[in-house]
Amino acid sequence: MWKVWSVWNTEPTVPSTNETNYIEEKIHIEYDNKSVTVDLYDVPLVHRFLKAFEDNLVEKRILEKNFCFLGWAGSKRDLSFLVNELNKSIAQINSFEFNPPYENIHPFVTDDFQFSERLPIGRDDNMMGLRLKHDACNLLHRYFEELQGTAWRISDFYTQADHETKYAIRQLNNICHEIESWVLSYRKTKYEPEWIRPSQITTFLNAPRRSLNDDDFLLFQKNRYDRELGGVYLHWSQVGKTLYEVFRDEHAPKMTEALCSEINHQKYYSGEFDIEWGQTITEANDDFKQVEMNEYRSWLANNGYDWNDPKLSLGYIKLGQINLKEAFGEKTFLEIYDEMKNNLNIKRMSTDKATCEYPYTLESNGWKQIQMEGLKKGYESRSMR
Repeated sequence: MWKVWSVWNTEPTVPSTNETNYIEEKIHIEYDNKSVTVDLYDVPLVHRFLKAFEDNLVEKRILEKNFCFLGWAGSKRDLSFLVNELNKSIAQINSFEFNPPYENIHPFVTDDFQFSERLPIGRDDNMMGLRLKHDACNLLHRYFEELQGTAWRISDFYTQADHETKYAIRQLNNICHEIESWVLSYRKTKYEPEWIRPSQITTFLNAPRRSLNDDDFLLFQKNRYDRELGGVYLHWSQVGKTLYEVFRDEHAPKMTEALCSEINHQKYYSGEFDIEWGQTITEANDDFKQVEMNEYRSWLANNGYDWNDPKLSLGYIKLGQINLKEAFGEKTFLEIYDEMKNNLNIKRMSTDKATCEYPYTLESNGWKQIQMEGLKKGYESRSMR
């Protein structure tokens, strides 16, 4: 039997519907040498999401380019690079004098996150080579949640931190998810590259959050956990883990008070979205996904959770679909991956009513300062000083 982590990544990126009724307005995304068009479903939430997305464009909110392309095994941002960036953030956090003091965070090494490539690599449970080490990721999540807090209750540590330290705290979460995704995809390149899980996380600094309406929660049930190549999903815009992440990452544990405290059910949208660039996986068509979902439903029931409770947000809300034929013709997933891996930079996004250009790249001088200045404006406007 396949384990959850043998196929699926741990990034809480975000359904599979048979919707064919699209709204007239579309989202256009321009990469370095590629453009795609997103067809959007005609449901009330999508109309509200689109207004929020256009507001992000009009207000020229900074696109978070250092947390955008996850699970691209050929990226320059490999494990060594990411651990080095992580340790820079840790050094900044440790240098700040919190009151009361926060624990000293020890720097990490690559071996903290990945088993040796000298071990057997493959699908079987005993083949541990290059597998992700979840303990280090869970530790990073704890640091981040304690230092930043939640969307509805910011930590005292976060409010007293200076701008450089706030930025560093944010990177604990961003880099952790990027490490998780990269390790899982890189390992897949060694024995089944057709199952690497690349994705695009399209987020903006200081994007306003808005509450989901009661009817919106039914969209989680419409799609559940299906993921489609080119699918566009509502972004998870809050701190904490979902039940599905706990089930996968902790290998279906018995729920404790500590685990329950980590869980947040999605209740916001923010005009941000994720794109699935991996192979399509659906419960209806993939046997291993059916097995996983049956185990997940049993685990939920055994821990007192109702699979049919919409407010538990059990699934991903699909907003629309990239027109793959228009953008890539009849190319296979791996051919699309090969084309996209050379286009991991967004230059421009637009709709019929709004547009915004993003001229800097991660190779540009001062890109970190650009983001810190953007975050500074948000901190000041929200009195998070």
